[in-house]
Formats: sequence, structure tokens, C-alpha cells
Amino acid sequence: MRESQLQQEDPMDRYKRENRRLQEASMRLEQENDDLAHELVTSKIALRNDLDQAEDKADVLNKELLLTKQRLVETEEEKRKQEEETAQLKEVFRKQLEKAEYEIKKTTAIIAEYKQICSQLSTRLEKQQAASKEELEVVKGKMMACKHCSDIFSKEGSLKSMATSKEDQGIESDDEKDSLKKQLREMELELAQTKLQLVEAKCKIQELEHQRGALMNEIQAAKNSWFSKTLNSIKTATGTQPLQPSPATQPPKEST
Repeated sequence: MRESQLQQEDPMDRYKRENRRLQEASMRLEQENDDLAHELVTSKIALRNDLDQAEDKADVLNKELLLTKQRLVETEEEKRKQEEETAQLKEVFRKQLEKAEYEIKKTTAIIAEYKQICSQLSTRLEKQQAASKEELEVVKGKMMACKHCSDIFSKEGSLKSMATSKEDQGIESDDEKDSLKKQLREMELELAQTKLQLVEAKCKIQELEHQRGALMNEIQAAKNSWFSKTLNSIKTATGTQPLQPSPATQPPKEST
């Protein structure tokens, strides 16, 4: 019955209905095509943006990698230089320490020698003073025992003002007085020279003690400086903050 109805239907109407159906299908397909095209374009834009971002990020990472490699090379070079410098500093400070120890030993020996010389000079000075006093006492005793000299000199050893009547006694008294004065001046001069030598020796000992104390301070400062530089070099090479060295106690100076 349907086939008979379709056969009985006007072909023009059938064609129109089929045409409308095909037009609707075409419009629907075109809409789907537009949607797909729009989605494709949007996807391409998003992918392009993601690709640009990935390329930018890759460039940044490559630059950071190059900088890191360069810094690593520079750090290794600096570490090598610091190790060489540390070795040189160790050698220099070792030589300076040996030289300073030698100087200290030498200075100590000189000080001991000067102390011994001063002790000998003091003993000699005391002996000379005692001998001078004994000689003076002997001279005074002889002069007081002498008849002519006792009239000229007092018990304290000073000259008495008296007039002599005889020319020979005056000449003899003057000769004895001159000889005694000459001996006294010689003994006083020798005593003054001995005292001067003693003072010079004490001054020299004091100067050597001062030099020894300054040398000990320089050695301690050199040790502290070497220790500080070594720690800073190690900390810098490892990339950490350098430690500040603790202040070392100064060695006590010997009293002069």
C-alpha cells in the first residue's frame, strides 16, 4: 500500500521532499564542519602557545646550564689557585717560623751572655770598689803615720792650709799630693767607665728583651693570620660562609 501510495504520489512533491531532506543534511554537515574547523584552529593555537612556552623554557634552562657549567669551571679554577696559594703560604710561614725560632734562640743566647757579662761587671765593680776603699784606707793610714803628711792632711783626707818654711818640704808634699790625686783620678775614671759599661749592658739587655717580645707577637700574629686565611680559603672553596677566627691570646712579655 505504501509503494502504491508512493507510485500514485506526484514525482515533483517527492523530489521536493527529498531535496529538503538533503538540504537539511547538508546544513547540518556544514555546521559540524565549521565546529570541527573552529576546534581544530583553537587546538592548533593552544598547541602553538604550549610549544612556544616549552621552547622558551628550554632556552632558559640551556642558558642556566651554560652559566652553571661556567661557574663550575671558574670555581674549580679558583679552588686550584687557592690551594696553590695556601701551599705557598704554608711554605712561607714555615720558613718564617723557623727563622723566628732561630732568632729567638739567638736572642736568648745573647741575653744570657749579656746577663753573664753584667754579672761579671757587677762583681768586678764591687771588687774594684772594695779594692779602692782598701787602697784609700792604706794610703790614709800611711799618710797619717807619716809626720809630714799628717800635718798636711786631716783624718778625713782633706788638705790642711799651713805655711811651710822649708822649700824642700813643700816640693815633696806637692809631689806626693799630685801622685795621690792622680791615682784617685785614675781610680775614679776606671770606676766611671765600669759603671758606664754596666749601664750600656743593661740597656742592651732591655732592648733585646723588647725585640724578643715584639718577635713573639709577630710570630703569634703570623700564626693567626695563616690560620684565618686557611679557613677562609677552605670555606670559600666549598661555597660556605667563612668563619671568623677567634682572637688568640698574646704571649706574655718578659719583664726587663
